[in-house]
Amino acid sequence: MKNVVVINGHPDPKSYNYALSKAYMEGAMQNNANIVPIDIAALDFDPNLSFGYRKRMELEPDLVDAWNKIKEADHLVWFFPMWWYGMPALMKGFIDRVFLPGLTFQPIPGKPLPQKLLKGKTARVVLTSDTPAWYDYFYMKRPLINQFKKGVLQFCGVSPVKVTYIAPIKNATEQFRKKWLDRMLQLGRELK
Repeated sequence: MKNVVVINGHPDPKSYNYALSKAYMEGAMQNNANIVPIDIAALDFDPNLSFGYRKRMELEPDLVDAWNKIKEADHLVWFFPMWWYGMPALMKGFIDRVFLPGLTFQPIPGKPLPQKLLKGKTARVVLTSDTPAWYDYFYMKRPLINQFKKGVLQFCGVSPVKVTYIAPIKNATEQFRKKWLDRMLQLGRELK
């Protein structure tokens, strides 16, 4: 049975991101996957990496639990919005606090790149935005996708990482929203 961890990085539980993640989980349950949700907004933790990497902060119980879920996952599915061409602050804090040396990657003395400790895991990133995909790609050069896909997940060994970019959300029709909810249901059924 495949362990699928569904991580929602939107701070508002009434957001479209939650509807998308719920549709994905419903589809995955039809495939008899073991679905484990992580709702970052519901976790109790300090999102500030107060000492950088100079001094290790103890992980709060919610972060220990989240890390154990990620560690046991075969497939990670992330849902979050793009705000100011970046991720929500709370999600960034979650990554800063959990994706640590010794957990997700291990620096190698004298080498520019670390040992990747999350090898064997795959991921799907579902990103919502008000920015049209063509503008994000051609004008902005996909800063959030590059940061998160390459700079976080692949840096730690997660591969392949597939990205679903849903935009524009602002003023989206019900038909548009339903189309993407149906697509998430299908991706969940396929465990992609």
